[in-house]
Amino acid sequence: MSEADEGSKHTSTRAVIVALLANIGVAAAKLVGFLLTGSSSLVAEFAHSVADTGNQVVLLVGKQRSQQRADPLHPFGYGAYRFLGGFLVAEILFGLGAVFSIYEGIEKLIHPHPLDYLPVAFAILAVTIALESWSLSTAVGAANQERENAGWLRFVRATRVPELAVLLLEDSGALLGLGLALIALILTAVTGSTVFDAAGSLAIGLLLATNSLILGTEMVSLLVGESASDAQIKAVEDALAQTEGIERVVHLRAVHVAPEELLLGAKVIFDPALTVNEAALVVDQAEVAIRAAVPSAKWVYIEPGVA
Repeated sequence: MSEADEGSKHTSTRAVIVALLANIGVAAAKLVGFLLTGSSSLVAEFAHSVADTGNQVVLLVGKQRSQQRADPLHPFGYGAYRFLGGFLVAEILFGLGAVFSIYEGIEKLIHPHPLDYLPVAFAILAVTIALESWSLSTAVGAANQERENAGWLRFVRATRVPELAVLLLEDSGALLGLGLALIALILTAVTGSTVFDAAGSLAIGLLLATNSLILGTEMVSLLVGESASDAQIKAVEDALAQTEGIERVVHLRAVHVAPEELLLGAKVIFDPALTVNEAALVVDQAEVAIRAAVPSAKWVYIEPGVA
C-alpha cells in the first residue's frame, strides 16, 4: 500500500475517533436535556447521537477486522469488512434511530405534555452544535484530501472510503437535526403548543431515514464491487501501452476489494516476436509500471490475447 493510501487510512481513522468522542459528549448532554424538559425533539436527538456513537464503534471494529492478513479462505484479504461496517451503520443504526424518533413524535402527538426548563434545553443545544461542528470540520478536512473539485454529494457517492461517506452524512445530518430541534423548541416556547416539539421529532426521524437510504445504497454498491475510477483505469491503460513488448490492450477490469486495494485483470496483445520467457519478463515490467502509476493495484493479473 502506498504512503498516500496509508495517510488516507490514518486520516479517516482520526476523523472517526474525533466523531466518537464528540458524540459521546453530545449524547450525554441531550439525555440530560430530555430528562429535565421531557422534549420529544431532544429525545429524538439523543437517539440520533446514540446511533452516531454506535456508527463510530462499528466503523472502528470494521477497520480493525479489515487488517487481517489474507488466508486460503479469503485470498484477497478482509478489506471488505470496512464496506460491511458502513452497511451496518446505514441499515441498522440509522434505521433504528429513525424508527425510534418517528415513534416518539407520534407518541407526543397522541399524548402531549408541557415542556419544562426550556432555557436549559437551549443551552444544551448550543453546546451540542459546537461539538458537532468540531466533528464535521474534522471529517471535511479528511475528505478534502481526496475530494479535489468534486461536489459534496458527488464525493459521497464516488468515494470508496466508507468512513468518510458515513461521517459526512452523519455529521451534516446531526447539525441539520439540531437545527430542526432548535426550531421546534423555539416554536413550542413561543406558542405553548407541544405539536411543534412532536413535529421536530418526526422531522429528525425522516432525516435519519433519508441518511439510511442514501448511505445504504452506496454501501451495497461497494459490497457488490465497484470499479476503479476513470482516472485510475486511464493510468493503467497508459502504463500498459508504454510497456515495451505490449502492442495493445484488449480489455481491462479493475475492482475494489477494499477502499485502498484494487484487483486488476488485463488481456493484452504481445509482440508476436517475443518468446515465452521474454513475454513473462514483459508482464513483470508491466506490473511494476502499473503499481507505479496506481499504487492501490495490489493484485495484478495479465494474460495474452490474440489480435
